Amino acid sequence: MKKIFILFFIFISFLSTAQKTENIIIITTDGFRWQEVFKGLDSKIAGDKNFNQDDKSYINKKYKSFDDKESRKKIMPFLWSEIAAKGQIYGNRDLGNKVDVSNPYWFSYPGYSEIMTGNVDKRIDSNGHKANPNENVLEFLNQQPELKGKTIAFGAWDAFDRILNEKRSNFPVISAFDNVGGDKPTEIEKLLNEMRNNSFKPFHEDECLDVFTHYQAVNELKTNKPKVLYIAYGETDEWAHSGHYRSYLDAANQVDNYIKEIWDFVQNDPQYKNKTTLFITVDHGRGDKKKEQWKDHGEKIEGASEIWFAAMGPEIAPKGEIKTESQLYQKQFAQTIAKLMGYTFTADHPVEKEVTELFEK
Repeated sequence: MKKIFILFFIFISFLSTAQKTENIIIITTDGFRWQEVFKGLDSKIAGDKNFNQDDKSYINKKYKSFDDKESRKKIMPFLWSEIAAKGQIYGNRDLGNKVDVSNPYWFSYPGYSEIMTGNVDKRIDSNGHKANPNENVLEFLNQQPELKGKTIAFGAWDAFDRILNEKRSNFPVISAFDNVGGDKPTEIEKLLNEMRNNSFKPFHEDECLDVFTHYQAVNELKTNKPKVLYIAYGETDEWAHSGHYRSYLDAANQVDNYIKEIWDFVQNDPQYKNKTTLFITVDHGRGDKKKEQWKDHGEKIEGASEIWFAAMGPEIAPKGEIKTESQLYQKQFAQTIAKLMGYTFTADHPVEKEVTELFEK
């Protein structure tokens, strides 16, 4: 009887620790500040005629509250309802919970490279850098027998072909105005291509509007059912650089809505339901000490190294906003993504350890 009890205990322990995540969706929204994520509307920026697009009343009506927690929830309602209830959110520096990039440059290509490779390569010092020489975690996951051919990335910015080194990585990277569907697009893919190509192009040919990246990715999710999906939205950064605070907030609010749409589908699909993890983060921060620097980032902008991240899934305890003092780094994300899928990411370059706190029950 005692042996039966021990075997039963071992069996139950195995079930409780067995790998539950079978799919992962990684989402980035370029350069969206931790300040708005955790503190909501910045009234000084919203009240500045140089940044509010002559629409202060709209901004205040939609996003302002005398309570920071209410304001942040107006900007990102899904993050502060579903993910806060069932996942974990890191990066509130006012509570001493710090997350930073490790690269010394504090702009996009080095940041995305750090996220995906788990490594800082100081040679990558420009957004115009050639194809990334470092292996990325998506490439690694696509090499695993269970995931081969089930990995895909969608990015609003055309640099993702180089950041993820599509030619070497051997998985599809659909960036900016790339067509979806290859030589034999479906009717839906044809429509998505036509709408994107004939759209308003405020960022020229370098970057498409997020709505096109989103619905290309959603169509892929619904039809081809990838197990590893990366979606990179870009408008939060573009509108910030333009000094358009209203559009910056609207873009973040729309990304939050996109994430909700993705999660609603995931939780109603047999392949994905209760077997999928969301991992959400950014490539860099922005200025804040001098309010006019909220538009900018880079090594000369104080605060531009400061970032945040959130995650929700079957391996992740529902701790909500993390309020403990700690210091985490962007280079830890690649191994974290691999570990969430049950693998250890190895490459020719060093790979930083995962965010162990995320896995603690």
